Amino acid sequence: MGMFKEFKEFAMQGNLVDIAVGFVMGAAFKEVVTAFTGGIVSPLVGMIFNTDFKKLKLLLQETTGPDGKLQQIYLEYGAFLTAVLDFLIIAFVMFLFVKGINSLKRKKEEAPAAPPEPSNEEKLLTEIRDLLKK
Repeated sequence: MGMFKEFKEFAMQGNLVDIAVGFVMGAAFKEVVTAFTGGIVSPLVGMIFNTDFKKLKLLLQETTGPDGKLQQIYLEYGAFLTAVLDFLIIAFVMFLFVKGINSLKRKKEEAPAAPPEPSNEEKLLTEIRDLLKK
């Protein structure tokens, strides 16, 4: 039972819940970036190369299969480049997000709390000390 209790405490910590929420938000954000890359960036880059960017490929080999049909083996670098572009966009946005959170944390830390006012006892002792100095 001890291990189950430890696991329950671990699972209910705020950090784990935050990670789970972040994971779900990241998955949703990836879909947005993929749609952006596939629907906006790829067609614009495709205009430069006069082709669909995601379908860029290099013919590596043509062979005849066992059934006598011609088979072609391609290196599909367009899909890979699209995935790399997705990653770079997500990494950049996460960088900006973390940078913004860190700047908010720094602003909180920079504002020092005002020192507490001395108690009546401390004020009285300070007066006695000052009188004894005279």
